[in-house]
Amino acid sequence: MSAQCAVKAGTTHRVVVLGAGYAGMSAAVQLAARIGSRHDVRVIVVNGQERFTERLRLHMTATGQQLAELCVPGLLQGTGAVFECGWVTSLDAQTRTVRIDDDRVLSYDTLVYGLGGVADTAAVPGVAEHAHTLDGVQGAEVLAGRLARLGSGTVVVAGSGLTGVETAAEIAERHPGLHVVLLGRTEPGADLNPKTRAYVHAALERLGVRVRSGVEVVKVLPAAVELAGAGSVAADVVVWAGGTRVSPVAAAAGLIVDERGRIVTDAALRSVSHPQVYAVGDAAAIRQGYGIMHGTCQSGMPTGVHAAVSILRSLRGRQPKPFRFGYYHTPISLGRNDAVVQFTRPDGSPRRMRLTGRTAVRYKETVTASPWPTWGRMKKMPAAGAVWPRGGRFTRTGKTR
Repeated sequence: MSAQCAVKAGTTHRVVVLGAGYAGMSAAVQLAARIGSRHDVRVIVVNGQERFTERLRLHMTATGQQLAELCVPGLLQGTGAVFECGWVTSLDAQTRTVRIDDDRVLSYDTLVYGLGGVADTAAVPGVAEHAHTLDGVQGAEVLAGRLARLGSGTVVVAGSGLTGVETAAEIAERHPGLHVVLLGRTEPGADLNPKTRAYVHAALERLGVRVRSGVEVVKVLPAAVELAGAGSVAADVVVWAGGTRVSPVAAAAGLIVDERGRIVTDAALRSVSHPQVYAVGDAAAIRQGYGIMHGTCQSGMPTGVHAAVSILRSLRGRQPKPFRFGYYHTPISLGRNDAVVQFTRPDGSPRRMRLTGRTAVRYKETVTASPWPTWGRMKKMPAAGAVWPRGGRFTRTGKTR
């Protein structure tokens, strides 16, 4: 990007943000706040629904707990950004247009692509037909209704990552009459240090969750899951937490993507094949010194802010700076009354320090509730959103040393 990207006099530069998740909202709020009263730049946010999805709390919704309803237009209020409600059905990177609901077309000069991941229901036969997923509020509410009607029986949570652990613990605590089984290739908390991992196992045992590690689900049936070489497990309800996939829109548009369909970016978060497209959050394959970043809220929001700052630099004819981010914690809820927080090195590997119990619960809740106060501060002081751990030597690549 060079000075050629600066806004020409008498024109309006249209920045379209696809997806109003943690990363997309951060990009929209940050950019709109920094633009202020400028009339030569317009920010448009596209999302499939008005309600903001608190993905960090969907396991709570799935157990019938009532959460505050946050709406995207309300969160954008006061920024000047325009909200368009609709599902993105296609992208034409050559004409720089986006089709919404197959009946509306938006043109853009710069695109922020934040269509994040959803549960991969196609990888294993029967998942789409017989399993519940935690992709959005509606699906979580359907699961909550099913669990409430069940009374007794077995709930299988397939996937022993953080989503699976939190979901299994929440269901076991809220529905003590149900038998909860957590299945996965790896043991719960595999990436934590030994003491933290032991704490997670003890908490699951206390809640009555039966854990089976080293198993792979190969098929989901109406009343059971089949395991590779290990028989089957009867199930009245199956919750799928066994992996995610991203929207196929980017790949279909001809952008260079990785093996998981994520847009491959340069150091400034621009698509390596279409530099007018910035990719953020789960939609992006972002390389740091420690490897490709994995999508989390703690990294997603900084990618959105960095994309916004980079766009503004480009509009002023300046070169965007490289993005660098280092992880600092892994908070895990274990029901409403217990949690654990594993502090990490910038590459995500565990440190010795951790929090447990009520202290960890308060810490986790503070983290989970932090996005909207952060966006509120950004509206008044945009620079407040541009502070995060850069990761030091862990995040340096050959191009950023």
